[in-house]
Amino acid sequence: MKISKDKVLLFKIQKYTKLLCLKTIFVFLLFSCVQNVKGEHAATVGTVVIDDTVKVARTLFPMERQEVKKPLLGIDRLHLFVDSLAGKRIAVVGNQTSVVQGVHLVDTLLSLKLNVVKVFSPEHGFRGDVDAGEKVHHSIDEKTGIPLVSLYGNNKKPSPQQLVDVDIVIYDIQDVGVRFYTFISTLHYVMEACAENNKQVVVLDRPNPNGHYVDGPILEKEFKSFVGMHPVPIVYGMTIGEYATMINGEGWLNNGIRCNLWVIPCKNYKHKLKYTLPVAPSPNLRTDGAIALYPSLCLFEATTVSIGRGTDKPFEYYGHPRFPKMDFSFTPVPTPGAKTPPQMNKLCYGYDLSNGSSKRSYEINLNYLIQARDLLGDSAVFIDQNGFFNRLAGTATLKEQLYKGWSSKEIRETWKPGLDAFMIIRKKYLLYE
Repeated sequence: MKISKDKVLLFKIQKYTKLLCLKTIFVFLLFSCVQNVKGEHAATVGTVVIDDTVKVARTLFPMERQEVKKPLLGIDRLHLFVDSLAGKRIAVVGNQTSVVQGVHLVDTLLSLKLNVVKVFSPEHGFRGDVDAGEKVHHSIDEKTGIPLVSLYGNNKKPSPQQLVDVDIVIYDIQDVGVRFYTFISTLHYVMEACAENNKQVVVLDRPNPNGHYVDGPILEKEFKSFVGMHPVPIVYGMTIGEYATMINGEGWLNNGIRCNLWVIPCKNYKHKLKYTLPVAPSPNLRTDGAIALYPSLCLFEATTVSIGRGTDKPFEYYGHPRFPKMDFSFTPVPTPGAKTPPQMNKLCYGYDLSNGSSKRSYEINLNYLIQARDLLGDSAVFIDQNGFFNRLAGTATLKEQLYKGWSSKEIRETWKPGLDAFMIIRKKYLLYE
């Protein structure tokens, strides 16, 4: 039976029409899947990781379109969720590190005609110029006129009244990946308050300069405080976005409540990547070397040993007036960010660690503590704040081991079971290799 040319043409038209419909449906689905949930576990805990499945050209965010190998931060990728902010009342949790290409997140949001109603500021304040432990007061930002609400001191957790005029909270603070660096405690309380008051949290992820290793004792429950809230080691090897998903997923918020959490991940980032922070995260962490040494030297904060606060190289020196006379010495004096440094105006003999500041740390160096213990001898002269030392360490065991004369190797062996267990938990929440 012969088929007319008209029927052949009709069959071809029907065939191509079906193909066109299928392609149209595929493209529609592709564009509608901008919210891409990473990981089976994340989908069950109210955590959404927003990543791009389609290249979007926007003149406001040119960096995303460049073929670059350097990491793009969450703040570089605002186009992934900025449309969802329209008509929302926005609060920002930020400080001096909340910048992209030299422009602060608050200024960026305002330039997009978005409604930023307040800023929550952590330890060291919105401008990052307040001493460690110093009270941060509520105030008004002089540049924008936006209220600044302190989340340090007596008001560590946003109150229901402080969230009543807020729909969404954006968290963008540079972390250094160390348990006693209090920005992760601020993150916990922000997530908890938002979960209790049905507010959404968006975390703009940033690289962790100490994200390439995991080390230290696991925090024990009885030593929970603002310098350590979760059962993690001193160095946990996660970005702030990964850490937020772990807080949510492990049920660490009050009564196991879950937060409506979105994470905007970095791009072109791996944990092993060496990353130099463009802005100092706090007044006394000014260099790559100080940030690398911070996990090892911060334990001295509960001792009489100076770690260089009040000098030009905090967290790169350590010494004491009672150390034997050495070639190197320094004298702490009042400086911005260290108004009353330990051993102020006293000549301290000690060690300059800044010569090796270009080297990365791959473990907590206990030899600094052991050396100071041996040089000072008298335990009362060495650790003068026993409770604070235990809170920093997350355990009373480390202090006891030091007093008993244990070696670094012996101490580290006791950490291994806890670290092995933590690595299993950590793996569930990693967004990067």
